[in-house]
Amino acid sequence: MSLWPLFLNNQGRIIHKWKHYFPSYERHFSRYINRPVIFLEIGCGEGGSLQMWKQYLGPLATIVGIDVRAECANFEEDQIHIRIGDQSDTNFLASVLAEFGAPDVVLDDGSHVMEHLSATFQFLYPRMARDGVYFVEDLHTAYWEEYSGGYKRAGSFIEHCKDMIDELNAEHTRGAIPESDFSRGTLSMHFYDSCAVFEKGRTGEKFAPQIGTPI
Repeated sequence: MSLWPLFLNNQGRIIHKWKHYFPSYERHFSRYINRPVIFLEIGCGEGGSLQMWKQYLGPLATIVGIDVRAECANFEEDQIHIRIGDQSDTNFLASVLAEFGAPDVVLDDGSHVMEHLSATFQFLYPRMARDGVYFVEDLHTAYWEEYSGGYKRAGSFIEHCKDMIDELNAEHTRGAIPESDFSRGTLSMHFYDSCAVFEKGRTGEKFAPQIGTPI
């Protein structure tokens, strides 16, 4: 079953998601269906999205939700684990990784505060599975002052993403940007309305062969 009908027919806990996110979710998460995936969702909401991921990804998935609200612990059930802590606390995040292992998927639907987004990304992204997917949603907050955002505001996650586009292409900058673990270990970056997605992986040796018979 695709993800959209699961959402529309939900009879469990409340799910609160933007409609236009669903095609992007399926594009990036469908390859994990019926695989032993570790899916880390930051921000548990009312608990419904955790149940949706469990249904969508299948019986081999381990769903881990983190939130600062102690009452979210009540969302635990078979395959769903909840850990209470601050997403920007690297000691807390390290304890989650030590318990469950490197996540295959990180979905950041947490505080949406720019400092938190960046701190969480900087810690978790290098520690994910080598072919993992990091999905940041609700990035309209990057333009809102109450979340430490603003148009072209330094330090917003959107501005950070713009820098990472250059970093992804570091090899071609003729030394202007040094290659990094990010540039060597990131296969692609995708941008949608209010969302940024990073797919880890390696391209291998880069070269542009000419193939065919000269005329």
